[in-house]
Amino acid sequence: MNDLARAIGWTPPEGWPAMTRDECHARLTAPGARFEMETIDIRGVPTRVWKNAPANLRVIAMAGRAHGERLFTIYEDERVTYDAWFRAVARLAAEFQSRGVAKGDRVALAMRNLPEWPVAFFAAAVIGAICVPLNAWWTGPELAFGLANSGAKLLVCDEERWERIAPHESEFPDLETIFVSRATAAPEGTERLEDVIGRPNDYSALTEAELPDVEVAPDDEVTIFYTSGTTGQPKGALGTHRNLATNILSSGWSIAVAALRRGEEPPAPVQRVGLTVIPLFHVTACSAGLMGSIAAGHTMVFMHKWDPVKAFQLIEREKINSTGGVPTIAWQLIEHPERKNYDLSSLEAISYGGAPSAPELVRKIYETFGALPGNGWGMTETMATVTGNNSEDYFNRPTSCGPPVAVADLKIMSEDGTTEMPVGEVGELWARGPMIVKGYWNRPEATAETFIDGWVRTGDLARLDEEGFCYIVDRAKDMIIRGGENIYSSEVENVLYDHPAVTDAALIGIPHPTLGEEPAAVVHLAPGTSASEEELRAWVADRLARFKVPVKIAFVEDTLPRNANGKILKKDLGSLFA
Repeated sequence: MNDLARAIGWTPPEGWPAMTRDECHARLTAPGARFEMETIDIRGVPTRVWKNAPANLRVIAMAGRAHGERLFTIYEDERVTYDAWFRAVARLAAEFQSRGVAKGDRVALAMRNLPEWPVAFFAAAVIGAICVPLNAWWTGPELAFGLANSGAKLLVCDEERWERIAPHESEFPDLETIFVSRATAAPEGTERLEDVIGRPNDYSALTEAELPDVEVAPDDEVTIFYTSGTTGQPKGALGTHRNLATNILSSGWSIAVAALRRGEEPPAPVQRVGLTVIPLFHVTACSAGLMGSIAAGHTMVFMHKWDPVKAFQLIEREKINSTGGVPTIAWQLIEHPERKNYDLSSLEAISYGGAPSAPELVRKIYETFGALPGNGWGMTETMATVTGNNSEDYFNRPTSCGPPVAVADLKIMSEDGTTEMPVGEVGELWARGPMIVKGYWNRPEATAETFIDGWVRTGDLARLDEEGFCYIVDRAKDMIIRGGENIYSSEVENVLYDHPAVTDAALIGIPHPTLGEEPAAVVHLAPGTSASEEELRAWVADRLARFKVPVKIAFVEDTLPRNANGKILKKDLGSLFA
């Protein structure tokens, strides 16, 4: 038993584990089993893949169609069945083609979690186009960068996003067609999405149609998800149909292992209702969540914006079985004083990843809701799921994000990337498997640095134990994760440096009980100049998304401490906010 497990008050049930992880692996991947694997060549690298994974997103869409009148999405008073969703996808896909969108063209998508989102996403994917989900929290200039960099030919967005994008129209000359949803009238130069497919509650009245006939191979490109690099310049991770389809079985793998470890048979797939609070423009919600939901016929409940009391109301009303996304969500559900006023007994699982979490959270989820906790690790470059840790294994190792799924491999490498480190030693985490993206869109140098012989250099510092459980200990990349949102220090620092009074700046993460961490800045002003904390925070807020704005700014009289290479010694700065 793990010492931390004892510390949070967990003792393993008698007879647990009933199987070793190796025994579970052999049982679940045997010939003919659901998780059977085969080795194929992907870009010159022999790679284990799930033999039963869907070949592409067209196959996933057809699986969704088969769920018929089962509810797919619920948003406020809008309820869309799988049949109605498929009708809208087929109609919009044909419309995209009529506007000249062909295989390999980019279709950008910028909106909050709405029923239109999975319609537009699949309409692009099934015709072989590359969908570019843009961060709906981005500012106008950030959204304009994504449109220009991807060379998007067509954009689907909501009115709120268009209001941010419109002033920058001259910056993305490749864009030919713009569909705006939820606008009372089409803004100048755009068309209303509703004029093509109607409102969500009208999708069921659309004429039944087949998907346009386009041949799509598993390793064809299908997404560009933007992730910032340490330079602060967003990079587009180029994903394939195989990357997204892999997650369907990867998500089920950890659940099946947990059952065998408990001495039970892996449960048959059951259609459930999930509260989706993570934005669909993140790979966690899109790849790890949306793909599996469609394959299984789950119902996805969307919220206009996160609010714990609204979440309690939805859990009670819709009998929601699962939720989560980042630790923030779980903490707020646990600690909110209104929780006792609602029937939350339908909750069975609360899973999260994407941000540091306290071991205490594992116990509190189970004590408060009777729900099993789950955790995992992945990143934009891995199209989400690489490891999974849940149920008793998670209680036993509450600081681990779990071992890799069967088709993935992890290794810990030295800083220079030449030597594999022994068990228990900390180094850079490298990952390999069919979920790893092709590389970065139009960034050959960055691709060559990060993707090596099928492996992705994650930039995370980690260690592996003797059973292969992974422990993320720090981030080599200069990044802060605030409630699941990545904040790249250099991007914010560069904005601060643009202020005429600032001559030195550093962004660090400071602990936060529910968000994991928040950004804080340390600033040195040029002699004879002045700037207040409020002024600098407003300066950043005018130029970057609000979640990137430092919550605190400390001013220092001297320039910031540096090492011999001129790199700021950030580990010494946290004391300024203690």
